[in-house]
Amino acid sequence: MNANKTVLRSDLGKIEAHTLTADELDEIPELTDADMAHGQWRIGGQAVGEAEGRAVFRSALKKQKINIMLDPDVVSWFKAQAGGRGYQTLINATLREAMQKKTLADVVRETIKEELHHG
Repeated sequence: MNANKTVLRSDLGKIEAHTLTADELDEIPELTDADMAHGQWRIGGQAVGEAEGRAVFRSALKKQKINIMLDPDVVSWFKAQAGGRGYQTLINATLREAMQKKTLADVVRETIKEELHHG
């Protein structure tokens, strides 16, 4: 192996097994407009302009109205947890958490691959 090349070593198994806690999420700093100005917008791994990147980001944040059938005990539990109002937001957050647990390692792998490819 070439002595000038850096070897990337990681334990993606540990990353995949780790679940972010509320405290860890609170430690993540908010992105500012200055932070966004220093970054490069990418959609599907392809570099795009800031206007296009912001437009896609905004549309991704919009909520979509759906009809879904849930068991009554599930709805009651979420309503009790939320104190009545806000139970749909709690259901959404729970689904997002489950989605992120499943794909965290995939996101890390993709990011590492992109950085190595563009680096």
